[in-house]
Amino acid sequence: MCLFQFTARRLVSQAHCGLKASSSKKHRFCLEMARPSSNMADFREVFAKAKHIAIITGAGVSAESGVPTFRGAGGFWRKWQAQELATPGAFARNPSRVWEFYHYRREVMLSKHPNAAHIAIAECEKRLSKQGRSVVVITQNIDELHRKAGTKHLLEIHGSLFKTRCTSCGNVAANYKSPICPALAGKGAPDPNTEDAAIPVEDLPQCEEDGCNGLLRPHVVWFGEALDPYVLTAVEKELDICDLCLVVGTSSVVYPAAMFAPQVSARGVPVAEFNMEPTPATNRFRFHFPGPCGTTLPPALARHETEIIS
Repeated sequence: MCLFQFTARRLVSQAHCGLKASSSKKHRFCLEMARPSSNMADFREVFAKAKHIAIITGAGVSAESGVPTFRGAGGFWRKWQAQELATPGAFARNPSRVWEFYHYRREVMLSKHPNAAHIAIAECEKRLSKQGRSVVVITQNIDELHRKAGTKHLLEIHGSLFKTRCTSCGNVAANYKSPICPALAGKGAPDPNTEDAAIPVEDLPQCEEDGCNGLLRPHVVWFGEALDPYVLTAVEKELDICDLCLVVGTSSVVYPAAMFAPQVSARGVPVAEFNMEPTPATNRFRFHFPGPCGTTLPPALARHETEIIS
């Protein structure tokens, strides 16, 4: 049984409170609980006592850095949506087009910088580590802005734009070359009138392991692919020990990440959501702070007056 199935069943058994109509006392209790607080002072009291904090982040945390999401209306590269390019089948049919798309995204990200939310998270992790407390960031993002900001304990469940995986030998390697290969220099323009470069496979990024020279692909999780079971196991362990969970800039609709915070909340751990607007999971959480993450998160994670800094 894969971990995703295990986690899904575990969540289903724990977190259906309030989803079905009922006249029972339990249902009335659930409705009463389904009013998350936006009281920052109350959150800060919980934050001051937390020893193991899990922070789950999504595209919203990077939006203020100007990172395109390729989701929703207008989320096209040329005439394709990401869902049409980020698949094993698309890569098998046209690796040149897929590499143009990812080369464009890599080049865009090289010009972007962490915003106040990324920095607040990284500074919080560094500060609390000196107090014997821990922070882990579980991100759906592939942009590495958390890493740029200085976050150390980072679980990238969807991979990274700046890692490659060989389709022959399977080797995974960090890769920050710009361009990633000579043939992609100047390619990847998103204009819908741009013609495909039609780069021969032998000129696309190649594995540099001795004697391999296999075709490289982006080390990201594409639609139709399973998440890395080792990463999911690490996520499960972190969620099992956390005593405070933050959900930052995520719509809570992409699985399996959408299950993580409700799973934590179902065992009684406080969950605080920082998002522009409510999500399908909002009413399962203790706190909800609307607005841009770069505005709401820094005061939430700033040093509490009870913290002792050595």
